[in-house]
Amino acid sequence: MAFNALVVEKDSDGRTNASVKPVEEDRLPDGDVTVSVAFSTLNYKDGLCIGPGGGLVRDYPHVPGIDFAGTVEASDDGRYRPGDRVVLTGWRVGEVHWGGYAQKARVRADWLVPLPPELDMRHAMAVGTAGFTAMLAVMALESNGIKDGPVLVTGAAGGVGSVGVAILAALGHEVAAVTGRPEAEDYLRGLGASRIVAREEIDRTVKRPLEGETWGGCIDAVGGEMLARVLGQMRYGASVAAVGLAGGASLPASVIPFLLRGVNLLGIDSVMQPFDNRKRLWERIATDLPMDRLEAMIQMATLEELPRLGSDILQGKVKGRVVVDVNA
Repeated sequence: MAFNALVVEKDSDGRTNASVKPVEEDRLPDGDVTVSVAFSTLNYKDGLCIGPGGGLVRDYPHVPGIDFAGTVEASDDGRYRPGDRVVLTGWRVGEVHWGGYAQKARVRADWLVPLPPELDMRHAMAVGTAGFTAMLAVMALESNGIKDGPVLVTGAAGGVGSVGVAILAALGHEVAAVTGRPEAEDYLRGLGASRIVAREEIDRTVKRPLEGETWGGCIDAVGGEMLARVLGQMRYGASVAAVGLAGGASLPASVIPFLLRGVNLLGIDSVMQPFDNRKRLWERIATDLPMDRLEAMIQMATLEELPRLGSDILQGKVKGRVVVDVNA
């Protein structure tokens, strides 16, 4: 039986093209569980996979979509039965294994997590990989102790940043949201940010290894120069949870913030988290993230719109969370 999917193909000249087309079920990759997919989301990695360079994709044809929520259709693993609601993030699905931009997916049972009963599938994908990563960052900051002072979130209008702002605000923290997009101010205040920091305000700061002790914690979704600048502005013993590479993989920073101010740099990896961690994270998301704030982030999309939106997210034009209804 055929189902619809966004399929990325490469021609003999090495050019890629993404289009929606029917795919036979026997072409699905190997796995223990077949899922009837309801929703997926658009992430920066998805933009790279869809884009003309092919980005992270190794083999073609390919179905992108690095996360999805749906209902188990068939299972060879006793942990899951037909009708169970499940969610998947990480494990390089959508990069080296066919992903969520299709009406069906087949994956290893170990990659799935039961969806908490408090979350519907649409909201689960409004959270998606970006929100999962944001909650990982929040929990890492909590484990290391959030200091007095506002918690900074860079790249705040993006997927990780938006959910990070909403979670931190819901937990009672004062949140300072960094954005280079003035039009996003009302959106970020609606998520709970108490202060909007223009990106230029960080960039204009005198470039010294140590600056004023300003931030009690930080989720950095940008990396590069932005991360280097923020490290010198942290309060003594504060932590920075680094989750993004949009600003580059290099870190032009001094060791002085680490040696003289005891700043902690926490690397956040959302790809290969153990099952118990993933289950606990989704349970926290279901209880700690207000659904009204989640609704404010959502932009709905269809499979046919993804090639355009994939280009937009790479250019920084996407605000909040794009939820993909694969059956629309």
